[in-house]
Amino acid sequence: MEKLKTEVDMYQIIDENGDGNEEFLSKLNVEEDKMLMLYEWMLKARMLDQKLLKMQRQGRIGTYGPLAGQEAAQVGSAFALKKEDWVFPSYREMAAMLVHGIPIQHFLKYIQGHIEGSQIPEDVNVFPIQIIIAGQVPQAAGCAWASKLRGEKTVTACYFGDGATSEGDFHEGLNFASVYKVPAVFFCQNNQWAISVPFEKQTATKTISEKASAYGMKGMRVDGNDVLAVYQVMKEAVDNARNGEGPTLIEAVTYRQGPHTTADDPTKYRQKGDADIWIHQKDPMKRYESFLLKRGVLTEEIKVSLTSVISNEIESEISKIEGMTPSPVYEAFDYVYDEAHPQLQKQKEELIDRLHGKGGSY
Repeated sequence: MEKLKTEVDMYQIIDENGDGNEEFLSKLNVEEDKMLMLYEWMLKARMLDQKLLKMQRQGRIGTYGPLAGQEAAQVGSAFALKKEDWVFPSYREMAAMLVHGIPIQHFLKYIQGHIEGSQIPEDVNVFPIQIIIAGQVPQAAGCAWASKLRGEKTVTACYFGDGATSEGDFHEGLNFASVYKVPAVFFCQNNQWAISVPFEKQTATKTISEKASAYGMKGMRVDGNDVLAVYQVMKEAVDNARNGEGPTLIEAVTYRQGPHTTADDPTKYRQKGDADIWIHQKDPMKRYESFLLKRGVLTEEIKVSLTSVISNEIESEISKIEGMTPSPVYEAFDYVYDEAHPQLQKQKEELIDRLHGKGGSY
């Protein structure tokens, strides 16, 4: 396949009206059943995201970082990975994590504060959610280097937002990855805002993808609201990494439709008109749904059926989680090291004593 030229120009397959570029579609190796599967994952992410936002407002979960508007970027990119590949998420990558194998119930445990929610299932290659901005970038570079040293054919996908590119860890991670030519893809979801800081105040460069040249790696820029374009660009980057051609930096241009987290009020710093354009004209769900309907891959009957099935699944998993007894706080010490050392064990015992009233209030 001809290599995509996307360093500055933004690669797109489906336009905002839901019409596909037939030339690009002819080169896309995605059958109709897979196209429908992409839609199902996007719908599941959107519905779960909406449900969690409501639950937070009802006091049923703590602070939550919504992903509405970024479903295509996450689902399309994760869909291009193999099961044995590694995913390094930040706190807004729920959709990518689900696609790569994290069960809904497990994510719900995390978001509701259960300690075991941060203990990733053994058969899923996803690292724990990173809260520190860009902290996962050098970690992902190290993981990819380990895969290379072991002679494995696995690829590491590292997710982060545009705000992370202003952190030192971003520079260090990409520089290390390129010097050692590790099998990694650094996937930046440029959603235009780092909390209240707009993209133009983050960097003097026109794009994030062009920063790749400073590290000696390939940079690619894609319409992050076009799931097929994201899949195509990500697949090329993953194939390159797997074939020993080194890392790639991808900039997926998208938009955070809601708040940074439920503790944020975006109306304080964003113009309503700007948000409306992205929500009503550029929404990834509406665009892809329109595309599938026009091609007959999706029908209203299929849409209604999928919505019902997903809704029942979400409600069932939430019911299970809300019926669980929270783990005692001292069990947090059990997840710090594989084997607890004496000092850690002493701290755990002191906390247990306090909780039982032997050492005063806690």
